[in-house]
Amino acid sequence: MDRKYAKLFAGAASLALAATSIGAATAVAQDDGYVIGVSNTVQGNGWREEMICSIKAQALASGEVASLNIAHRNTDPAGQLEDLRNLIAAGVDAIVMNPADPEALNSAVKEATDAGIPVITVDATVTEPTSYIMTNDQETYGYIGAKWLFEQMGGEGPFFYMRGLAGHPADDFRDVGIKRALEEYPDITIANVVFTGWQQDVGRQQMADMIASGIPFEGVWTSGIDNVIVDVMVEEDMFVPVVGADNSQFVQYLGTVEGLQGAAVTNPGSVGGAGVTLALQILNGELPIVPADEDSRMVTVDPVLWENVTPEGLENVRAAADPDLDNEWPVGITIPDWTTYTKEQILDCVGPGE
Repeated sequence: MDRKYAKLFAGAASLALAATSIGAATAVAQDDGYVIGVSNTVQGNGWREEMICSIKAQALASGEVASLNIAHRNTDPAGQLEDLRNLIAAGVDAIVMNPADPEALNSAVKEATDAGIPVITVDATVTEPTSYIMTNDQETYGYIGAKWLFEQMGGEGPFFYMRGLAGHPADDFRDVGIKRALEEYPDITIANVVFTGWQQDVGRQQMADMIASGIPFEGVWTSGIDNVIVDVMVEEDMFVPVVGADNSQFVQYLGTVEGLQGAAVTNPGSVGGAGVTLALQILNGELPIVPADEDSRMVTVDPVLWENVTPEGLENVRAAADPDLDNEWPVGITIPDWTTYTKEQILDCVGPGE
């Protein structure tokens, strides 16, 4: 998909909105607030659980949401299509969803739009142009992590490529970024590629199997399944540079595990809460709305890389660590200007009316 990103830089939000007119609000709040539908297709993953909790926390903190109608289960694009149509039939005012596929959900997104229900995709994108998008910049996420890894490997040798969920738009965009980095390092090769499904137990077993196979590799790029990769390396006393996400346990490991060379690329699950804020802005008619202008419909959060191989990097890693969080939760539990809840509210994971 060829969309131009509007960048959200650390600490300051900015929308690249080139619209010339203000769209009317698409819904009228009930006496006690809006009803927001939520669709998510992965359970048992810390990133997704943080996303759901940030949605609940922001809906509560906003004071504008009466209730959430949440479809949160392990399913495929066909199941999510069903969930979306159920939310449309329920008459929600807006939908915030993490899409399982960039194409398969387009018909439901268009049905929602035609019914006056704005759809905000978070974490990833769909190609239906009527959707709004609040996402981490996944291509850059893949690129900067891979580039750091390849530099740590001395610009040559094989690495173990541990992807996320096959077919998910975020994984596809990250792959584009990694392939871009590979073009800059022609002597780097892929020793093996697997899909973890963003499941900890799966990734742990894949790492153990890779070591047992005897296939040589000199680095690991993993998409959010990172602390268990370190666990296996410690157990096997076999360390190579590793790139992961800013998950709590991995960030703590980067500051404490002797012999570990690693980097965390930020990918806040709190983008879900930011999606609620964007939904409320749209419902309240606060954003320029030009259906044909894709640039006015996407906001991205720029990733940052934290490494532990320099004194400054190690200081940043240790400052970011937060032992109060679940091991699999990203440490970026808020996004400046887009989330207004407290740390206690996201940890409580309670939405309006609950």
